[in-house]
Amino acid sequence: MFTGLIQTMGRLERFEPSGKDARLTIRPQERMVDLRLGESIAINGVCLTLEKDSGGAFSAYVSAETLSRSTLGQLRAGAQVNLERALALGDRLGGHFVSGHVDCLAEVQEMREVGESRIYRLRFSPEWSPYVVPKGSVALDGVSLTINDCGTDFLEVNSIPATRQATTIGLWSIGSKVNLETDLIAKYVQRLLGPWQEKGRAARPDGNNDLSLETLQKHGFF
Repeated sequence: MFTGLIQTMGRLERFEPSGKDARLTIRPQERMVDLRLGESIAINGVCLTLEKDSGGAFSAYVSAETLSRSTLGQLRAGAQVNLERALALGDRLGGHFVSGHVDCLAEVQEMREVGESRIYRLRFSPEWSPYVVPKGSVALDGVSLTINDCGTDFLEVNSIPATRQATTIGLWSIGSKVNLETDLIAKYVQRLLGPWQEKGRAARPDGNNDLSLETLQKHGFF
């Protein structure tokens, strides 16, 4: 579990294909002390397992599934990436709950300056739009951001100078592809409410397909 608060950026030193899989070697800009083999680390928002730590650089294995669902397969030596270690009990939760499991890719469509801020509009697959709401949270390349505006296939986020300086968001341009993870809590809520959401679905075993205050109370929503 992560928070979407990037701890440092890193430089990809090696991208080593191995069949349909790959292995990444990354050198953090700021040394990440006490790294342990087997711990989870988010690279551009993708949860990977640390395999080796030597000389200030570390390596991580990437499966074919992960390469197909994220931008990691497009990285080449010299690329900058966002790094975050897993959340520890007792840490401040300054962002939001991020699992490190990418839902889809988003593409930067527009950029505009508003004061010192920069607003980005990104397009993504409409199937994920139920989990994207105004003033909700989203992780883009592992960065926790607040959604300013959204529609069935787009969202807008605002970035301040500090965020652009400390993350790869400062490198985005029109056409950039980024990893998008929607809000984890929203996905659970949608799954729990699913049996009551759509008219015409097969009846529940208890015969109750109505969504009401009493139904929500009965099933422990509050």
